[in-house]
Amino acid sequence: MLGTLRQKVFSTGVSSSSVIGQSLLRIRPSFSATRSYASSVKEMTVRDALNSALDEEMSADPKVFVMGEEVGEYQGAYKITKGLLDKYGPERVVDTPITEAGFTGIGVGAAYHGLRPVIEFMTFNFSMQAIDHIINSAAKSNYMSAGQISVPIVFRGPNGAAAGVGAQHSQCYAAWFGSCPGLKVLAPYSSEDARGLLKAAIRDPDPVVFLENELLYGESFPISAEALDSSFALPIGKAKIEREGKDVTIVTYSKMAAEILSKEGISAEVINLRSIRPLDRPAINASVRKTNRLITVEEGFPQHGVGAEICASVVEESFEYLDAPVERISGADVPMPYAANLERMAVPQVEDIVRAAKRACFRSS
Repeated sequence: MLGTLRQKVFSTGVSSSSVIGQSLLRIRPSFSATRSYASSVKEMTVRDALNSALDEEMSADPKVFVMGEEVGEYQGAYKITKGLLDKYGPERVVDTPITEAGFTGIGVGAAYHGLRPVIEFMTFNFSMQAIDHIINSAAKSNYMSAGQISVPIVFRGPNGAAAGVGAQHSQCYAAWFGSCPGLKVLAPYSSEDARGLLKAAIRDPDPVVFLENELLYGESFPISAEALDSSFALPIGKAKIEREGKDVTIVTYSKMAAEILSKEGISAEVINLRSIRPLDRPAINASVRKTNRLITVEEGFPQHGVGAEICASVVEESFEYLDAPVERISGADVPMPYAANLERMAVPQVEDIVRAAKRACFRSS
């Protein structure tokens, strides 16, 4: 979603300032935009950022291991685990049969005993086969054991729409997992996000759902020298202001955050959520209290979505600061179509964000 915002900001001249949410605004990364990162020294793809984070954490802690379908001999369906089997061997890079319920349950049991599994789903749509272990076995155990059992496990893989893969491979599960106490839910956008958040997830004592975007794996982003250090990690639960602004706050996550709107003289503040649960409510409300307007952008379904939760938070905590109704942009309330033209209509597009920003700033004409 960040990518979509960025694309339109430059084509219509709107400067974006705050974005809510981390669902995936699946706007193709075919835009050219300047990304602002402090002390950037090189570029790295999201794929390489994830791979290097896994490699460094496995090197630093022998309790960390990777398990899933095709993670070893095939080097990962998306090559995120490339090279790890040769380096760490089959005991720590474990290829499994096509049985999400089986290997997820094994992973949760290993976490009970102090190991730190990283479970890869080829797509989070397949995590539904393992939902009992993720929710009932992993998320609830610490509370139900009065803190005696910690479950340091990461569930990671691509989430949301890709391209032309139909309804059963295109759903965004941010709202599903984000509604469950006991889980932490992260959604990276850039390479720095991916590297820093995955390291934090692996080190965390609680179960973490790590939602990636397939369309971003091959995208390159500037990455700072600090982020390349092996000790680097980003704090869980903290959003990032990708671009400061004063007229409207745009909140998004994953691929949906970027720049929009300056030609129309609208200064937008874009907030990259990074974390769905816990949600950085103070950052969102602080931005809205500055801009007095809110737009949420997500790729998931509208009902009970991440954007709905953000809107509720702002109404509860900052209602008196709003100068316009909140605008909520989401995917269509239908299973993802297979046809390319219908698929495009089912996910948020750049023009949807621009229209919403103009409405919020009373510049619809």
